[in-house]
Amino acid sequence: MAGPGSRRDDEGGESTGGGTETITRSRTKTKAPSLYRVVLLNDDFTPMEFVIHVLQKFFQKDYTEATRIMLQVHHQGAGVAGTFSHEIAETKVHLVNQYSRQNKHPLKCTMDEV
Repeated sequence: MAGPGSRRDDEGGESTGGGTETITRSRTKTKAPSLYRVVLLNDDFTPMEFVIHVLQKFFQKDYTEATRIMLQVHHQGAGVAGTFSHEIAETKVHLVNQYSRQNKHPLKCTMDEV
């Protein structure tokens, strides 16, 4: 027998609610990946034209932008070649450092989190 405030559902069973049910879903929030600056460091031996070449070859900079960054490296000791996800930044650092060594230049490339 149904108690006070209860009603029968269409199947003849007892129902205790008002007929609506709330379903809650937990949503997973995706976090944007961390970004990393790829930085070229100044030294006293690497020719300026080689730095411009590296910026064009590995960072797709036009000659004007590559020259601007090279002068920043030369005058301020470091210059940002670009900002990338961790994997891409790590790959670019490795490729630039390897290319510099192969060409007998001490140019160093590093990365730091933004």
